Amino acid sequence: MYDFDCGAFVLKQGDHVIVETEQGLGFGTVVVPPRSYEKSPGDKPHKKVFRLATEKDFKQRQQNLADENSAHAYCLECIRSLGLKMNLFSVEKSFDGNKYIFFFTAEGRVDFRQLVKMLVKKLNVRIEMRQVGIRNQAKMCGGIGRCGRVLCCSTFLDKFDPVSIRMAKEQSLSLNPTKISGQCGRLMCCLTYEFETYKYLKKDLPRLGKIVKTPGGKGKVIRHNAICNRIAVRLEDNIEVEYRPDQLNLQKE
Repeated sequence: MYDFDCGAFVLKQGDHVIVETEQGLGFGTVVVPPRSYEKSPGDKPHKKVFRLATEKDFKQRQQNLADENSAHAYCLECIRSLGLKMNLFSVEKSFDGNKYIFFFTAEGRVDFRQLVKMLVKKLNVRIEMRQVGIRNQAKMCGGIGRCGRVLCCSTFLDKFDPVSIRMAKEQSLSLNPTKISGQCGRLMCCLTYEFETYKYLKKDLPRLGKIVKTPGGKGKVIRHNAICNRIAVRLEDNIEVEYRPDQLNLQKE
């Protein structure tokens, strides 16, 4: 989603428009109705809505989609014939048809000069090869996460924040890679959402392995239930009991 200056156009949600972009004219759909705003001194000027989409624009859009599919198939053939180690996953044709962008992932650098020559000869337009990370691939392709919802990266995330295994540990989640990894194979972005909350809730809780004195005797802290403000303790008779922090007397090991 991007913000544009609608100018004198009266637009409503769902309208189709032609907008100015850094890549030239583009086809867009209004998802948020126009609203007034006060421009700050440091704000960059918004690109403008060029005009309302016409029937011809819809036909052009459909033609572009067909051309993208053809270009994708041809590029795959070229990649196989050249033996390049790259994963082509998307092709985007500019709305005015003067450029194709080929998106791919690869383990390292790829010498695609010969590939570009073959594509230019076939398509007779500007060609741009863009190598992206595996997370960007998931963002562009979309999909359904293990939560049953559309992937966060393809719906509302504007950037990828660093995610670490420590975030999963802090939230007492399973460290099984298959359970905390997203469609891209990397740690799930949602591990960052509640990390700071768990840090705050657990800042005064005794660490795991700490010996504490409970109403039932001495025991070792084995688990935190930060949301419910409870601490699981294994007593000397090997029984596990949950206590509130104020029920415990901390003792040095």
